[in-house]
Amino acid sequence: MYKDASAIVEAGREVVANEVTGIQALVDNFDPRFVDVVEMLMKCQGMVFLSGSGTSGAIARRMAHLLSVCGTPSVPLQPMDALHGTMGAVTSSDVVIAISRGGKSGELNDLCERVKARGASVIALTSNPDAPLASISDLTVLLPTDDVIDPGGVIAMGSTLVVGAWGDALATVMMRVKGYTWEQMLFTHPAGAVGEETHILEPLKPLIPEGTLSS
Repeated sequence: MYKDASAIVEAGREVVANEVTGIQALVDNFDPRFVDVVEMLMKCQGMVFLSGSGTSGAIARRMAHLLSVCGTPSVPLQPMDALHGTMGAVTSSDVVIAISRGGKSGELNDLCERVKARGASVIALTSNPDAPLASISDLTVLLPTDDVIDPGGVIAMGSTLVVGAWGDALATVMMRVKGYTWEQMLFTHPAGAVGEETHILEPLKPLIPEGTLSS
């Protein structure tokens, strides 16, 4: 047992406090680019693919799952697998959301260039406006990632929480813009405690009058 247990506790608190700082900065980061993303997804006639390498790949899988839960059909696309042929699933009707803090992941950038050549649209989520990923993409969303929120400025912890929170906002807003109901959501989620939900949930308040955004 550590003699100074309080130091251990304080070290843990410091990490979480730094991450909270990153999430708080995100609150003030929403701008018309977020609306542009919603517009692009509403106009998408195909699938939404989420892609990223390393920890960004884990966040991409989470975001794809939650978008689908909320009524926006989405699937994860692992960059290196895609470069070995899986990108054949991506068509000109699709949108690819590429996640990379530094925007310099070679395999992800190669994938984005190639799916664009196939006619797909690419949205970049990054913190580096000068990165290759930003120049490749049709739309770039810059997310705040102060080095303090990632240990050493290199371990993607707080920065991926920021991306995850942004994705949560997108999934929920898309649900409200589309008018996707709790009944529809629960039908596709019959397992677990959620599937046992029986009381009527309060309807989600629509965000935008029907017809404002083209589907």
